[in-house]
Amino acid sequence: MSVPSDDVILEVEGLTKDFGGLRAVNRCDLRVRRGTVTGLIGPNGAGKTTLFSLISGFVQPTEGRVLFDGRDVTGWPPHRIFQQGLCRTFQIPREHGSMTVLENLMLVPKDQLGERFWGPLLRPGAVRRQEAEIRDRAREVLAFLKLESLEHEHARSLSGGQKKLLEIARTLMADPKLVLLDEPAAGVNPTLMAEIRDRIEQLRDERGITFLLIEHDMQLVMDLCDPVVVMNQGTDLAVGPPDVVRQDPRVLEAYLGGQHAGPRG
Repeated sequence: MSVPSDDVILEVEGLTKDFGGLRAVNRCDLRVRRGTVTGLIGPNGAGKTTLFSLISGFVQPTEGRVLFDGRDVTGWPPHRIFQQGLCRTFQIPREHGSMTVLENLMLVPKDQLGERFWGPLLRPGAVRRQEAEIRDRAREVLAFLKLESLEHEHARSLSGGQKKLLEIARTLMADPKLVLLDEPAAGVNPTLMAEIRDRIEQLRDERGITFLLIEHDMQLVMDLCDPVVVMNQGTDLAVGPPDVVRQDPRVLEAYLGGQHAGPRG
């Protein structure tokens, strides 16, 4: 699918990753348009999570390039990519369990004056003002995600679905341009999953945030994502609108050996 270059926020070119004798990602090409919720699906072991790790800098590629917002970020460390506005969540949330929900969010913004050795001593007023601004911002994010009642709860006490929302909240504190979501529906009850879906759509529509998400819940993919990219055996297999992709013979073969009518989660 060809799109104008100024409409593309993420471009992956020939991305490859070898782990010893195993090729986990094999010359994968991918383009993500601004303002979309793009789904990334495929059978277990297709290379989806490894691709996320390559894009976000947690794993270095063997070959290929990653271009984010017009800039080549191949080989950059994760924190530097994060600072550019490319954020990711994880299939298993990585919250700071001993800290409160509010504290988890307040850790995210970079260049905080209070983190510098002399800041609290030489500029106490500026430190307090900045901390108050960050606290207010964190409470706005929690209210948006309907987590405000949990701000004083320790993160480890949250349910699985609430931890997924907390992961999204932490990315919002970084003012992201693109968020990589790794299985947001995994282990989440239907009511909370509907809340997560609604918030993703709202963030796309109202704030212009782009999403690329890995998901096995085909109903969520059909309802939320357009386009859908299918991976198999470490490479991109098909891309297009969800209703078209699910009927692609190559997709049916990859998921089910071509014996059934469509991919299942």
